[in-house]
Amino acid sequence: MNAIELKQKSESLRLNLINLVHSGGTGHIGGDLSVLNVLTVLYYHTLNVDPKNPTMPGRDRFILSKGHCAEAYYCVLCDKGFISKDELEQYGKDYAHLGGHPDRTIPGVELNTGALGHGLSAGVGMALAAKMQREHYKTYVVMGDGEQAEGSIYEAAMAAHKYRLDNLVAIIDRNGLQISGSTEDVMPLESIRQRWEAFGWDVKEINGDDIRQIVNALDDVNFNSGRPHLIISDTTKGFGISYMENVAKWHHGVPNQEQYETALTEIDKRIHQLYNEREKE
Repeated sequence: MNAIELKQKSESLRLNLINLVHSGGTGHIGGDLSVLNVLTVLYYHTLNVDPKNPTMPGRDRFILSKGHCAEAYYCVLCDKGFISKDELEQYGKDYAHLGGHPDRTIPGVELNTGALGHGLSAGVGMALAAKMQREHYKTYVVMGDGEQAEGSIYEAAMAAHKYRLDNLVAIIDRNGLQISGSTEDVMPLESIRQRWEAFGWDVKEINGDDIRQIVNALDDVNFNSGRPHLIISDTTKGFGISYMENVAKWHHGVPNQEQYETALTEIDKRIHQLYNEREKE
């Protein structure tokens, strides 16, 4: 997919996401929306995965360490064909398979996540296994910025550098907000870049609201550098829904009917604009 096609895909997934959270009556919608562009580029441009064979040996590994943003992940997995539309539509209902956090009973999910701070450690193990077995698959881990307060992340960061895991790519969804407010008020993180560079990582910082910058950052990863890779993806919490953007209370929340209809209108408008752009190419 080219950049416009990826934007179109992201907006269609955003539409699915709003429908899912509204119908399910639950969801960490702010972080879902901020990370959705990264998930779109990973699954429709970067990752070597096969929904018809989710456990194929040579597949790339993906871990959503910020597992509370499962709704965005489920929309992607459904659209790719890992899970059915019927299963997706049961989200939020009694006895549904899909829960508030992803688990390995769901096709395409590599790791149970939700307890923050563990995804990178597991990703280090997967990347190290690939090195030891001389396999060529890559491992990608998406973390939250509030999650950066977890000490286990930095143990993993040191190990990744020690073992020269250049087949490991970590991405921080840097939207600046967590459940209790600004990350810089709760537990200051800056300078994230200097911190990770001090750990020996190759670090890039991008505008994660911009599909082209995500594509370029992932395409430019040097998998022969001898260094693990970090992409700091500066995003907007609630991205794409005007009344949710940069509002901490939308860390978790469900739009009422009026808000839901406003969100649909805003997304539909962008989808039509992108369609017109594509027609002009």
